[in-house]
Amino acid sequence: MNEAIKHSEIEVNGVRLHLAEQGEGPLVLLLHGFPESWYSWRHQFAPLAAAGYRVVAPDQRGYARSAQPAAVDAYTLLHLVGDVTALIRALGAERAVVVGHDWGAPVAWATAALRPDLVRGVAGLSVPPLPVGGPPPLTAARENWGEGFYQLYFQEPGRADAELAADVRTSLRRILCGIQPDGKPRAWIVPEGKKLLDTVPEPERLPAWLTEADLDAFEADYATHGERAFTGGLNWYRNLDRNAELLAAFAGVTVDVPALYVAGEQDLVNAMVPPEALAYLLGRLPRLHRHVRLPDTGHWTQQERPAEVNEALLDFLKSLD
Repeated sequence: MNEAIKHSEIEVNGVRLHLAEQGEGPLVLLLHGFPESWYSWRHQFAPLAAAGYRVVAPDQRGYARSAQPAAVDAYTLLHLVGDVTALIRALGAERAVVVGHDWGAPVAWATAALRPDLVRGVAGLSVPPLPVGGPPPLTAARENWGEGFYQLYFQEPGRADAELAADVRTSLRRILCGIQPDGKPRAWIVPEGKKLLDTVPEPERLPAWLTEADLDAFEADYATHGERAFTGGLNWYRNLDRNAELLAAFAGVTVDVPALYVAGEQDLVNAMVPPEALAYLLGRLPRLHRHVRLPDTGHWTQQERPAEVNEALLDFLKSLD
């Protein structure tokens, strides 16, 4: 029988991070996305720990129970990769398997690309290995989807922050349930004159994978920062163009460690990354173990399909031993 999930705090790079941890053995880091926390991995702890791994899921910088640096430019991809690399060492490990979902996936891919000496293997859920460096991504987003594209909507300091923090539980419920209400992948667009939550309907009922108790847990995590509950996560988006500039020297770099990619067939990311683009991006993974596509699955991969995700992760981890 595995022990219960343990909670602790650790400081890396001058930032206090909250950690959830279970199990002993080779280190596996689980990196959440927006707007989530360590709790998005609740279904992965016990199976991975039972298989002989030390599973650690931080609240990443700016999120939930972790510290929230005030400066917007304290959330660049280099800061986030720096947190992961420092965390590996702070936990007493020489290397780790790094797994990321949504925004956690670019952090995982970039950590593996820039520090392969520290990464035994990397898995990305939902978001494929986007190139580091290159042209400013917000320019392309504006051309492809207009000013209402959610990543552009997030750029104005304070706007989305205030809308989402006004009622944390409602915001989390509507985003988790409403960005794909009909299961069809489409880009998240905020029409002119509308607010962010106007685009995500209130669900008639919660989906089978999300309970009121789950919302309790997420809400409690996000209550940590009050009116800035979502500001840390939003600041990640406010560094998209800065990331491209800072990482220009690494444009074209591949991810040369063993890799796994898992995504739902109904994920809204599919609307932003067409099949030909996905094929190109997966070409950046010369040691791709598997590409798993999950039917009837949207954006919240490991929450919606925990059994299938756990099976894929355990198969990948076994291939590394």
